[in-house]
Amino acid sequence: MTDAKEQQKQAARGARWTVIACAGVVLGMGGLAAVSAPLYSMFCKATGYGGTPLVGAAPTAAMGEALAPVSVRFDTNVSKALSWRFQPEQSRVEAVPGQTATVFFKVTNTGPAPSTGIAVFNVQPDLMGSYFVKVQCFCFDEHTLQPGESAEFPLVFYVDPALRKDPDIGTLSEMTLSYTYYPSKNGSPVAEAPKPRTTTNF
Repeated sequence: MTDAKEQQKQAARGARWTVIACAGVVLGMGGLAAVSAPLYSMFCKATGYGGTPLVGAAPTAAMGEALAPVSVRFDTNVSKALSWRFQPEQSRVEAVPGQTATVFFKVTNTGPAPSTGIAVFNVQPDLMGSYFVKVQCFCFDEHTLQPGESAEFPLVFYVDPALRKDPDIGTLSEMTLSYTYYPSKNGSPVAEAPKPRTTTNF
């Protein structure tokens, strides 16, 4: 009888530990899921991974020898869910590595109601992202425009001179910075507007 009770206690203890271990795994996975997106974003901004431009201060001095310029093309897009017009003042600039350049972008709300948008960006080819350094940018900032209202936002950037020493892409002469404006919700871009509910009358 005593052995049976002892076995029941051990079984109950084992079940308790199993429940605690499972709960720990679930909580751990939930925590990782919550922080994975911000951590990935920070990683991309720090390394230029996946075509994400770096963020940094302006270069403090000229680099000495003149380096071959890079033709930076600007590509602007707007989600179908946002009634905005969006274009750069120049479609491309010739950027000398190590020298800052400034380009303005104009956005206009062409819709009948106020709307809020947020821009995301990418550099192509991907490997060029680690050499494109943004000093000032309007991306990831919410902007609210009234119907018919326009605004201009600056992009200040430079191309890292280290690009020309990269054995894989050092000879490339062109890169594309692509922006896309999306509707914004709680400070985050909404890639697709929610579909309206359909109601059925019985």
